[in-house]
Amino acid sequence: MHPGISDREIIEIAQKEKLIILTFDKDYGEIIFKHQVSQPPAVVFFRFKGDNPLAAGTLLSELIDEKKLMLENTFTVIEHENIRQRKY
Repeated sequence: MHPGISDREIIEIAQKEKLIILTFDKDYGEIIFKHQVSQPPAVVFFRFKGDNPLAAGTLLSELIDEKKLMLENTFTVIEHENIRQRKY
């Protein structure tokens, strides 16, 4: 919706509109934890691109359906064989 805006601007939009950030960009972890900016409702960072464009969305949907993720106020890292979550 807003091509070319910065990661910090995306975080601001997510805060205002109460949106979860889904990303392949590892910079969000550094911005949130190292630079201590205000946190969005949640961030899901996919460390893999998957075999096709729908792979990340399909996996996320399955994890939510199986109640394996608690997303609120959490930075989630999803890898092929591992999921890590850190509350903020």
